Amino acid sequence: MNYWLIKSEPTNWSWLDQNKSKTTMWDGVRNYQARNNLIAMKINDLCFFYHSVKEKQIMGIVSVTKEHYPDPTDKTNKFVVVNVKVKKSFPIPITLEKIKTEKKLSHISLVKQSRLSVMPIDKKSWNIICKMGDL
Repeated sequence: MNYWLIKSEPTNWSWLDQNKSKTTMWDGVRNYQARNNLIAMKINDLCFFYHSVKEKQIMGIVSVTKEHYPDPTDKTNKFVVVNVKVKKSFPIPITLEKIKTEKKLSHISLVKQSRLSVMPIDKKSWNIICKMGDL
């Protein structure tokens, strides 16, 4: 199993929207590195669901339910989507500010390459973040 972080601007698609929908297609990625990360995702991989822009916090966890396929919103046919399903909410959302205070997380892409919308998370960092969020 692999671990990931996927970002969404809450005004476009929020954790509340994801919870209402349960399972959804993760579309709209238009960065090649993020696309390659979507391609690497496998069924049952887990992803942190992150509110970007103003909130900058991890809201919960989703799992991959369908591996990559062409993004129907992409007219160039260069980008892909995966389907994700709600697993659980964090009792306390984990802010980027809080993540940055944890020295053991200073190497993760969320800290080093903050604009990337889909990024891998190593297992050790995954566990630290889950503990920070009381999971």
